[in-house]
Amino acid sequence: MSLQPQRDKNDLLSSLERILDKGVVINADILVSVAGVELLGIKIRAALASFETAARYGLEFPSGTNINTETWQKMNSNVETCPECQKKVEKEELLEDGCPWCGWISARSKKKMAYVIPP
Repeated sequence: MSLQPQRDKNDLLSSLERILDKGVVINADILVSVAGVELLGIKIRAALASFETAARYGLEFPSGTNINTETWQKMNSNVETCPECQKKVEKEELLEDGCPWCGWISARSKKKMAYVIPP
């Protein structure tokens, strides 16, 4: 048995997917004071998330972002949230096959599988 650290090659990809899916918010307050007198105060708030996640949690988009475009509306109209894992999946795939993330199966898909006669 090797005691060397091992790394899963999909770690970075799955971590990035999780961060964009869930989002990360960093709040920092920096105060510089001398002898109890506050000289400088800085408040920082940074958010890293996909546009979908930011919209879901009500985060503000950068100024100039136009969310009323045809592409934005089309993107939101073709996806549905999985009732099991809450991830976004294309409507057709979710209804016909189920969720590729958690394995949830729709009633339509279950009905289709019931008609399949095993050999």
